[in-house]
Amino acid sequence: MSGTSYMEQELRSQPETWREAARIGAADGPLPKAGQRVAVVGCGTSWFMAQSYAALREGAGLGVTDPFPASEAFLGDGRGYDAVLAITRSGTTTEVLRVLEAVKGRIPTVTVLGDPETPAVELSDETVALPFADERSVVQTRFATTALTLLRAHLGEDVARAVGDAEEALATPIGQEWVDAEQFAFLGSGWTYGLANEAALKMREASQSWTESYPAMEYRHGPISIAAPGRVTWLFGRAPEGLEAEVTRTGARFVSHARDPLADLVLVQRVALERARARGLDPDNPRSLTRSVMLQEPATS
Repeated sequence: MSGTSYMEQELRSQPETWREAARIGAADGPLPKAGQRVAVVGCGTSWFMAQSYAALREGAGLGVTDPFPASEAFLGDGRGYDAVLAITRSGTTTEVLRVLEAVKGRIPTVTVLGDPETPAVELSDETVALPFADERSVVQTRFATTALTLLRAHLGEDVARAVGDAEEALATPIGQEWVDAEQFAFLGSGWTYGLANEAALKMREASQSWTESYPAMEYRHGPISIAAPGRVTWLFGRAPEGLEAEVTRTGARFVSHARDPLADLVLVQRVALERARARGLDPDNPRSLTRSVMLQEPATS
C-alpha cells in the first residue's frame, strides 16, 4: 500500500485536537462532577479509554468510577450511580444506545461523541461533541485520545506536556525491529492499563498482528513465557522493579519511554500503520470491521 491514508492524516492531527479538547474540558460543562458515583461505558477502543479515565478519576479522589463494556454494564439501582458517562465515536453503536435507553429517566447521562447528528444525542441527557476529532478511517486514533484528553483536562490535569510529547512522538523514527517483530505484549498499570489494551487492539486492527495486553505486575504470572527473541514487550508508564531485566533475559526487546503515556500511544499507532503498509494492508478498512457496530435487533413475533 502506498500514499497517505486517513489513519495517517488523523493520527498526525492529534496535538491540534488535544489542544482543543483541553480547552473544552477545562471549561464548565456537563461532565461528571467531583463526588459523583459514575459508571463509564463504551465499546472496543472507547471502553479502553473508559478504563483509563476511571482509574484517573478515582485515583484523584473525585469519586467512585467504574468502567464497563456497554454490553456488560451493571447499572441497577443497587449500585447507586449518580451519572453514566458514555463514550462513542459514531454515536450509533448498538450496545451504547441500549445502555442510554435503559437508564433514561433513571440515571442522568452524558455522552462524549464525534458525530453530533446521531441517535446517541437524543438518548442522552447531555452531550459533549468533538466533531473536530471525528474520523473517516475505521481504525480509531485521534477520537479516542482526544476524548481522553478532554476528560484528563476536566479532572484538572495540565495536558500541555502530553501535547508536546505527542509532537515528539510524531517525529520519532520508527525502528525496523518494531515493523518486523513477530509479537507485541503491551503492559500498563493504573490508568495506563487501558492504554495497553488499546495499543494491542490498534496493532491487531491495522496490521493483523499477534498482540496481547496485561497489567504490568501480572505479566510475570505466566504471560512472560511468550517473550522471546524477535518479540517486543512495550510498557506504558513506570516499570515495576526488576521487570526490564526479566524481559531482557528472555531475549525479547523491552520498550519503555519517559514521554506522557498517551503520547506513547501515538507512537504505537504509527508502528501499527507502518506494519500494515509493510504487509500490504489497508489500515482504513481492516478485515471484518466497520466504523460502527450496529447489531440487528431480534425479530419479534
